Amino acid sequence: MTLRALLVDDEPLARAGLRTMLAAFPEIEVIGEAEDGIAAVARLQADRPELLFLDVQMPGLDGFEVLAALGDERPTAVIFVTAYDLHALQAFEAHAIDYLLKPVDPVRLGVAIERARRMIQGSDDGARVSALLRQVQQQRPFPERLLVRSPGALRVVPVADILWIEADGDYARLHLAKEEHLLRETMSGLAAKLDPATFVRLHRSYFARIDQILELRAEGNGDGEVILRGGRRLPVSRTHRDRVVSAIS
Repeated sequence: MTLRALLVDDEPLARAGLRTMLAAFPEIEVIGEAEDGIAAVARLQADRPELLFLDVQMPGLDGFEVLAALGDERPTAVIFVTAYDLHALQAFEAHAIDYLLKPVDPVRLGVAIERARRMIQGSDDGARVSALLRQVQQQRPFPERLLVRSPGALRVVPVADILWIEADGDYARLHLAKEEHLLRETMSGLAAKLDPATFVRLHRSYFARIDQILELRAEGNGDGEVILRGGRRLPVSRTHRDRVVSAIS
């Protein structure tokens, strides 16, 4: 059984060393490499390999963020590659997810490949990876960046640059100072991700960055609106008005 594999690591020497070691395993076909998280997401969505060797610590998007961005499009088997990180290793072991320590040991690589083969032949690796991601997200619940898609490209948007957010069908439209982006996420999903000390929900369809709110105006029926720096006006519903008052007080 041939396993198509993608190598993701921001260190060229690490990728080259792993590729050389994998040449000793005829059942592994390395179909490509990626040097950062954004490139990895694009390659994984385009090529759909069965096996992924994924560096944990990378600039832009780290390994966990890559898998979160892929959602259900994750490869069947994932082998994490990492420098020593006690918390990461404990998480992998708790969920029976395989990992390799740098520098990679050839014998340990063989063990990981055999485990990956068993995963692909019908294990619940997808459930294990999902459980691992949930644990990681609980440990760092408020992301510092979001991955958005545009025609032919993926882009990292720093959460610190977002001024306000509005619902747009099944998407959220992120408004920055001079640009906007569509994020495939519901407003309820964002409510669980955004730091409540930084963003406040105004309405079922709107969030605003708290430090952008200059004024809250109330209407007789309990609804209202906020005025943001720059003059943008956004509606405030009765359901969320008290929360807005508390946030800006």
